[in-house]
Amino acid sequence: MLGGTTEARELARLAAGDDRFEGTLSLAGMTRSPAPSPLENRIGGFGGADGLADYLRRNGIDVLVDATHPFASTISANAVAAAAAAGIPCIAVLRPAWEEVPGDRWVHVPDIGSAADALGKEPRRVFLTIGRKDLAPFRDGARHSYVVRSVDPPPSDLLPPNATVIAARGPFALADEERLFRDHRIDTIVTKNSGGPATAAKLAAARNLGIPVVMVDRPPPAGPALPTVEDAWRRLVAHHAGTGALRGV
Repeated sequence: MLGGTTEARELARLAAGDDRFEGTLSLAGMTRSPAPSPLENRIGGFGGADGLADYLRRNGIDVLVDATHPFASTISANAVAAAAAAGIPCIAVLRPAWEEVPGDRWVHVPDIGSAADALGKEPRRVFLTIGRKDLAPFRDGARHSYVVRSVDPPPSDLLPPNATVIAARGPFALADEERLFRDHRIDTIVTKNSGGPATAAKLAAARNLGIPVVMVDRPPPAGPALPTVEDAWRRLVAHHAGTGALRGV
């Protein structure tokens, strides 16, 4: 299972509690202290689609589960290609994207660079919640002040100027998000459309406080995907029923 998401942790828990399955949860290694998993963990990349396909063959994997982040487009594409090369199914789970509701003030942009440009020339107090890897385009925005929130603190050389760092892992409560935005006088939020409930409170807080949100739209999915953990689990169980015992997931 390619993981790093809430969905991956939930699927790992289900698989670990079912004697029909044994599996390995593979993490990219971007988070220094990943949430505990009941499955054996593997950390690091595979060397592209060919390396992943080789790993699947060498380890006798019967099915590959892609439960990575909605913006992890490269590994998802590699998963589709590797599973096809290894002759096994790839079951992808992709949580639904957030959708605008009345009262939202979203500015849609296609990528992180466009999000930085969308901040404009007037100084802003920006809440950045885009992960540690994508901060570089904001380093040129010295006119703005930033509050950067991520699971792990970003290295100082990646931070934009005038940045305050908050290291925290969701889920986040609505009242706490509203307090955070008021305390830091946030007037713009930049986020990716990751979907899911764990960090959705920031969007409700922005709506309640009238704060605009620069929303980075998702890349196209690598292939067909299921929207929920329950759907992915049913697919795994059905696959087991149709092909016999699965040696690895």
